[in-house]
Amino acid sequence: MKFSNQLSEYLLQSKAIIIDPATPFTWASGWKSPIYCDNRKTLSYPEIREFIRDGLITLIQENFGKPDIIAGVATGAIAHSAFVAEKLGLPFIYVRSSAKSHGTGKRIEGDPTVGKSVVVVEDLISTGNSSLQAVNALREAGLEVMGMVAIFTYGFPIAKNNFKDAGTELYTLGDYETLIRHAIDSDYIKPHYLESLAEWRKDPGNWLK
Repeated sequence: MKFSNQLSEYLLQSKAIIIDPATPFTWASGWKSPIYCDNRKTLSYPEIREFIRDGLITLIQENFGKPDIIAGVATGAIAHSAFVAEKLGLPFIYVRSSAKSHGTGKRIEGDPTVGKSVVVVEDLISTGNSSLQAVNALREAGLEVMGMVAIFTYGFPIAKNNFKDAGTELYTLGDYETLIRHAIDSDYIKPHYLESLAEWRKDPGNWLK
């Protein structure tokens, strides 16, 4: 991945990704993890967010051409996908994790009728479940989902299988393997952490149990 090395440096530099096997984090799913990713941190650094925006645009153009609409997945990808849509001069919509419980009860914000084809922008891929729920919502709204681009993926086999089963192409700027190599090379983490990180990648749902 041609963006992975530079992105890894940026994510660690901005502390959008923190690696600390000695003090595990708890994800919303309840999983314990030696790594935590919050790509919203990158929004505070113009150089990094422009790199991410331009990288996502390159992935879209090289793999999907020009869609009618750019869709973001709430909430982490809203800002990044809006930047992409603005630079490309395309309509923008975003997909909530669930329909609003008030007002019109919409799940898709914006006007999904302004075009037919859409590329979805996500910030982070773990299992892929929430991302693909957004894809399904767009398809149910009658849109042709060309595929998805994302900032970072953990590269779990379950995610690869989920995207394959959903018939959805996924391209990402960065990946876990490149990030860990960069973290070791730059002395961000010590080599003795590799065993613990490998055990987590093998079975993240049961790590430390």
